[in-house]
Amino acid sequence: MRRSRMVALTGVVALATGTLGAVASTASAHQAAATGTTERTSYAVLAKEGTDARALAQRLQQAGATVTSVNTDIGLVSVDSTRAGFAASARALSGVAAAAKDGVVGRSPDAGKVADRERAHEQDVAARTADHRDGRVDDKGPKGPKAPKADPLDSLLWGMDMINAPQAHRTEMGDRRVRVGIMDTGVDGSHPDLAANFDRRLSRNFTTDMPDIDGPCEYASCVDPADHDDNGHGTHVAGTIGAAMNGLGVSGVAPNVDLVNVRAGQDSGYFFLTPTVKALTYSGDVGIDVVNMSFYVDPWAYNCRGGAPEDTPEQAAEQDLIIQSMTRALNYAHRKGVTLVAALGNNNEDISNPRTDTSSPDYPGGTEHPRTIDNATCLDLPVEGPHVLGVSALGPSERKADYSNWATDLRSGEIEVSAPGGWYRDGLGTDTYRTNGNLILSTAPLNVMQDEGQVDADGNITPLGESLGTMKDCRVVKGHDHKGGQEVCGYYQYLQGTSMASPHAAGVAALAVSAHGRQQGRSGFGLAPDAVRAIVMGTATDHACPAGGVQSYTDVGRSDLYTATCVGTPRFNGFYGAGIVNAAGVVARGHGHAD
Repeated sequence: MRRSRMVALTGVVALATGTLGAVASTASAHQAAATGTTERTSYAVLAKEGTDARALAQRLQQAGATVTSVNTDIGLVSVDSTRAGFAASARALSGVAAAAKDGVVGRSPDAGKVADRERAHEQDVAARTADHRDGRVDDKGPKGPKAPKADPLDSLLWGMDMINAPQAHRTEMGDRRVRVGIMDTGVDGSHPDLAANFDRRLSRNFTTDMPDIDGPCEYASCVDPADHDDNGHGTHVAGTIGAAMNGLGVSGVAPNVDLVNVRAGQDSGYFFLTPTVKALTYSGDVGIDVVNMSFYVDPWAYNCRGGAPEDTPEQAAEQDLIIQSMTRALNYAHRKGVTLVAALGNNNEDISNPRTDTSSPDYPGGTEHPRTIDNATCLDLPVEGPHVLGVSALGPSERKADYSNWATDLRSGEIEVSAPGGWYRDGLGTDTYRTNGNLILSTAPLNVMQDEGQVDADGNITPLGESLGTMKDCRVVKGHDHKGGQEVCGYYQYLQGTSMASPHAAGVAALAVSAHGRQQGRSGFGLAPDAVRAIVMGTATDHACPAGGVQSYTDVGRSDLYTATCVGTPRFNGFYGAGIVNAAGVVARGHGHAD
């Protein structure tokens, strides 16, 4: 089961899980782990505000640690050490704000398998990207066609109709200068519905494969290419945001924007601290306008200042490190002009009054224990971090999906807007009840569909794929001489979750930047994140709480655990926030205010 803010087809919750940051291990560390020599442990050390991170790194190195990276933007130093009690010793150093274990050391990949996989990847990219652009388009290029025709599968995208995307596309399909970061498990940059918008030059993978959770490494140094996705979640998210309107498959909310893979998630769907921080600060440094984050930072579903009462001192130190590092990284990205959008979570709970956490720490397996969560001191990150737009999920009926989190404290900034996320059990009493069409259809990597048995070796949909609604769409791309042509096929799958709601909102935010951004001196085209936030929330479609304020899901077979209470007015409430994101409203008005 993939771990993310995604919910599986049948609606079973599958949240993102993992451990503290998986940093890129050194070659010597890989060799040591593979040969059974002295084991190294990775740590993250956060410098106090005003402390020179490079100077701290030098001191740590002089103390015997091996420095693997230094993030000077927020002062985070990643090191390896064989010394027992290193984290406690590091915390005692002057200039250190927090320190804790930071993931595990991987193992050396099999050289033959790596070479074969890399050759196969190169051949796959060459065969499947007949029309992709290499690197970034001309920033001064046109915005694209007006009054466009729909793509072949767009009639299945009920979520686009709910947010009025077709109406928005009559005047705005997204500006090529607007960059949207996909902070996820990767993006299949060769997918023919994404390739035209995929930015190879700026895309980065900040993760290193961990064999104990990701399986054997497939590429040299256990680092996948920046145009690869072995999970499928990130590719699905990217398609909802910006699949091209090109006569193939589906089109995204903003089908003409620039898509940048800023990968922070493992193949298995775990999201660790250090890759996430690196992806956030990188997004700010390279001028990304909007970042989508459909995950939570592991290993804690909730990070509590000083830890939960049941946590050990070292576990408390890990959580303090995550909170401080993520707060700095989110603030940094915001200062640099990044609009931050995140999934509210799939735990079907009031995020303002969380239940006892029984899932953390979720790595290593078997270490979880019941934890008392105090909402005043515990945070679900990144969605409860500063400057983040939190997004809840809706089904086709516009009811809150049973799995989606909600909020009862409307002053806390936990929820901002709502968006289509899919709900398999929607449509009770109709032919749509418990059908794939209630979910969100978007782009899927061929390699993942084949690994899961949904597509066979010849590229045909299998019976399993058919039962899950997997689709294939092909078109012929003419050669440079306009004679003959090559058949190009894309694959598409149905998923549901707040993971699917968040990219709808991120796409709307990208349209806001496209429609109302401006050239800002040498810093390029863009729009301040606070302005984007005001536009997105101010133009959202108001939606009242259900009658009586209580939503029960017992009629669709759920227990009372799923019953949710909605508080607030149609203008702002705990199920919908400021309302359902409205692409046409954002493009047409671009003015408004957040409640």
